[in-house]
Amino acid sequence: MVQKYELSLLILRLVLGITFLVHGIAKFQMGLGNVAGWFESIGIMGFLGYVVAFIELIGGIALILGFGTKIISTLIAFVMIGAIFTAKLSAGFMGSEAAGYELDLALLSMAVVLLISGSRLFALDNKLFRTEKETI
Repeated sequence: MVQKYELSLLILRLVLGITFLVHGIAKFQMGLGNVAGWFESIGIMGFLGYVVAFIELIGGIALILGFGTKIISTLIAFVMIGAIFTAKLSAGFMGSEAAGYELDLALLSMAVVLLISGSRLFALDNKLFRTEKETI
């Protein structure tokens, strides 16, 4: 039973990590100055564009490796809450001309599950900080 539970969390962690890694890479490719400019155009402080890009890129890598899963998931949850309330909520759940917040809500949910439960299977944290009592 525990193995199935951990396998499920591993799948969530990897999908969330890959998703944010790709989004982070995209922000770096378009130029962080452009990202900051877009943030300013929707009324958000531009430096937060840099913060979000680094959270997505480094956080994606960390989740894939299983390093700091709960901390990174918390940061990602805050990014998703920010995205929903600043850029997506007005478009509605599905959106019409622009994307809605349905994907953001799904990613937020995944991050919250990992925040609550963690993910130890094939996780670097499990190898580095394992105690004798912990088994998977």
